[in-house]
Amino acid sequence: MSDSKDMHINESILSDEIREDLKKNRTNHMEYLPDMEVLESDIQQKVIDAMNNYDYDKYTAKDVLNAINKSNRTPEDFAALLSPAALPYLEQMAEAAKDEKERHFGNSICFFTPIYIANYCENYCIYCGFNCHNKIKRAKLNAQEIEEEMEAIARSGLQEILILTGESKKMSSVEYIGEACKIARKYFKVVGLEVYPMNSDEYAYLHKCGADYVTVFQETYNSDKYETLHLAGHKRVFPYRLNAQERALKGGMRGVGFAALLGLDDFRKDALATGMHAYLLQKKYPHAEIAFSCPRLRPIINNDKINPLDVGEKQLCQVLCAYRIFLPFVGITVSSRESEIFRNGIVKIAATKVSAGVSTGIGDHESKYTGKEEDGEQGDEQFEINDGRSFQKMYEDISEEGLQPVLNDYLYV
Repeated sequence: MSDSKDMHINESILSDEIREDLKKNRTNHMEYLPDMEVLESDIQQKVIDAMNNYDYDKYTAKDVLNAINKSNRTPEDFAALLSPAALPYLEQMAEAAKDEKERHFGNSICFFTPIYIANYCENYCIYCGFNCHNKIKRAKLNAQEIEEEMEAIARSGLQEILILTGESKKMSSVEYIGEACKIARKYFKVVGLEVYPMNSDEYAYLHKCGADYVTVFQETYNSDKYETLHLAGHKRVFPYRLNAQERALKGGMRGVGFAALLGLDDFRKDALATGMHAYLLQKKYPHAEIAFSCPRLRPIINNDKINPLDVGEKQLCQVLCAYRIFLPFVGITVSSRESEIFRNGIVKIAATKVSAGVSTGIGDHESKYTGKEEDGEQGDEQFEINDGRSFQKMYEDISEEGLQPVLNDYLYV
């Protein structure tokens, strides 16, 4: 692929303001800030080397069929399954993925819901609704409001919660997130985090507060493209974000989640890097539980034109099947970014977890779950969701597909 294509930015993200900001001088995105923990780890370089060396056009139908028909797949097989040559064999890939999923997970599908407790953010990520330059209504829940929201969610029967914030350590301190974890532990058996990356001692503190696992979206593994998409803030530092999962494991977290936001760059290379990142960390930390998310770009407030370009549902299905075939034991989450029809299908093939009863705004779960009007300020959402089904409706739909909904499959230790 040419350098010009590598550096092209998805035009649907850009506004006149962003075009002007792209012309300004920016800090070195590869340099750690003073408060950032530096790990002595070779994982990052191995992942980047694998991505840079990936020539997906070299793979043939023979390579693809060989990968599908094997029982133990190598990274080279994974690369073949992500290649354009694999797309005509999507049905065979789906059958292989389904076999692996049933072998390792049976017919169970786990449920969770996210709760956004704050949307203040110090980062300038040009594709995100929470970015510090986007003119949205900001909000931060206090302890009582967090408790009310979580109590309303728990009454629905859900037993797993994912806590999210905007990436502002000033407005959403580690201690603030820790208090949210303590409240969550009262109502839920599994507590996950999708917040700003931290040092290992901070992850250890949050684990002590009740958190089980940490998900971090790298967004894109192309560091040059990453630099043009993240113009300011802590998130601008590419290596600190990439090594977040390893710091979380060092901090005692049970599991970690990985994702690239498909549509920001070459999705095949980003999918390969995501898979290799998880593969290499699993080898280094055999006890760790590994999970993938596979989000695609969605419209945001003040930009309803954002889209994932060449990542259609067929391509998304290819990536999900490749993940399942390559690493058959990992969890795979498909969120409400995707449609009802797509999610109903993919849970039978590759996915093991789905979100339900989702809101990406701040402080509106109680009204959504109970119909009660909220008294306090509500904050705007991070992105538009595509599947707005309630937990009850999702539970019924999954059951009708012949699958077994599971509300909790872990004990916190």
